[in-house]
Amino acid sequence: MKIYLHLDFEKLTNCYLVVNEETKQALIIDPCKISNTLISQIEAENYDLVAVLITHKHENHYRGLKTLKKIYNFSVYAADNELSTDKNILKGEGVKKIAGLEVEYLSLPGHSADSIVYKIGSALFTGDVIFAGKIGSSSCAFTKKYLSNGIKSKLFTLPDDSVIMPGHGPMTDRKSTRLNSSHVRTSR
Repeated sequence: MKIYLHLDFEKLTNCYLVVNEETKQALIIDPCKISNTLISQIEAENYDLVAVLITHKHENHYRGLKTLKKIYNFSVYAADNELSTDKNILKGEGVKKIAGLEVEYLSLPGHSADSIVYKIGSALFTGDVIFAGKIGSSSCAFTKKYLSNGIKSKLFTLPDDSVIMPGHGPMTDRKSTRLNSSHVRTSR
């Protein structure tokens, strides 16, 4: 598996192209603004774009979806039924085989009601749930507590070398986020 980062400089949002090197199938996580560089990479390498995964329904994380649909035929996976296609609405936790890769998904509401973290290998595509050194924003103390509890129970149980690929900012491994269970407060 190879992972390529494509940054939307306008909104400072990360978009990831994940490629199964054996099958040349690819998926995109959080298709923010679609650049010529991203399309050129898909075309030059003859990748078969089979899926788009959306971490949450905030426009800067899926605004390139419309553009991609004009060019490619693929499935969309999301927790929001307006964004997902066919029967690809993700609820709770589970595993799907997408692009020949095992994609684990974990529901982690708090930043938004539909926040999903995708785990592919040791990479955690977290959207706005967690960043290098901090957790995502939330609308009130209750949702902050809910998000904090979800991070503790679902992400802090993963190996320290799990790589956090956030929706904004630099990637980091879980251990070096300097964020551990003592930094995630569950009460205010």
